[in-house]
Amino acid sequence: MNVRPIRPAEFESARALLAASGWTKKVESAEVFAKSVQASQISLVAEEAGRIVGFLRAISDGVFNGYISMVAVAPEHRGRGIGTALVQAAIGQSANITWVLRADREGVQRFYESLGFQKSGVAMERRRQ
Repeated sequence: MNVRPIRPAEFESARALLAASGWTKKVESAEVFAKSVQASQISLVAEEAGRIVGFLRAISDGVFNGYISMVAVAPEHRGRGIGTALVQAAIGQSANITWVLRADREGVQRFYESLGFQKSGVAMERRRQ
C-alpha cells in the first residue's frame, strides 16, 4: 500500500470511494468535489495494486493548526491500517500543531482516539445551511 498526494486523474475514483463510504452530500457534484480537493493543502490517497482504497483531505497552516476534513477507506480494506497511515501521513511528526476533526460518524471516535485524539470541550462550529 502506498500513501501519496492525489492526482487530478484520480479525483473520480476518490469521489466514488467517498460516495460508497456514505459521504453522499459532499461528493454529489464532481465539480464541487474537485474544487474542494484542489483548495486543500493536503489531499492524499492510499493506493493498492493500482486501485484507490483510501482518501484523506485536510487543511493546515503547517505551524499551529490543522483540520482533517475527510477520511475514508474502502469497506473491504478497513481494519488493515490504511486509515491510520493516511492520518499519520497528513499530520506528520510536529507536536506543535493542534489537529481537530469532526468525529460524528458512527464508529470513528474509537479510531481517532487510537491515534491520540481526545474529545474536546473547547471547539465550536457554525454549521453550513
